[in-house]
Amino acid sequence: MTIGNELVSGDVANTNGSWLAARLERIGVDVGLVAAIPDVVDSIALFVREQAAGYSIVLVTGGLGGTPDDVTREAVAAAFGVGQAQDAAQAERILQRFAGRNTEYALRWAQLPIGSRGIDNPLGGAPGFAIENVYVLPGLPAEMKAMFDVIVDELVGAAPIVSWRRLYKTTESRIVDVLEEMATRHPRVSVGSYPSFEPERTVEVVVKSHDPAALEAARAWIEPALDEAIG
Repeated sequence: MTIGNELVSGDVANTNGSWLAARLERIGVDVGLVAAIPDVVDSIALFVREQAAGYSIVLVTGGLGGTPDDVTREAVAAAFGVGQAQDAAQAERILQRFAGRNTEYALRWAQLPIGSRGIDNPLGGAPGFAIENVYVLPGLPAEMKAMFDVIVDELVGAAPIVSWRRLYKTTESRIVDVLEEMATRHPRVSVGSYPSFEPERTVEVVVKSHDPAALEAARAWIEPALDEAIG
């Protein structure tokens, strides 16, 4: 879940969502949803509350600065029905980092939801935090990536997801029967097809699975089947 008016409006590409989805897949976490939400407390709180009830992990990025549109701390606190309080450890860290500068402004970052656990920001001032199954990270990509590495061991799921992919000069209509039969023959893998029309008609076929043996069996079947269908 990425937060920011600039993401919803299209002014900024949602690179955080794409990066996190790819990294989570590598550690065996199946991603069920990628969403962008505007800087509106009620909208963020409702979405966090709903997704936390439906998924084992919710990752949130953005809105942890100190400007008026940075409302993520307040919104997540509302999602869990709690207030905010200064996290003593994070406040001390901020005071040390910003000694002699505008500490009053920076200390806003330490006002975390009550009952949450602060997460150190290796590259910046604003800490992240975790509350129940929700992890909140900064929106700046470099800081988000560095903080993800801090918590990655807590997120590891099943076996890493492995994949096979190949680009074909064809159309989906010519290979749809193969893709449909794949689901019946190899239920332990997922298969996707992604068409492109520039500069020529192509389809990228991607097969994924938590089970390397299942992936290899599926690849061994689908490669010749696709070659035959395409002719």
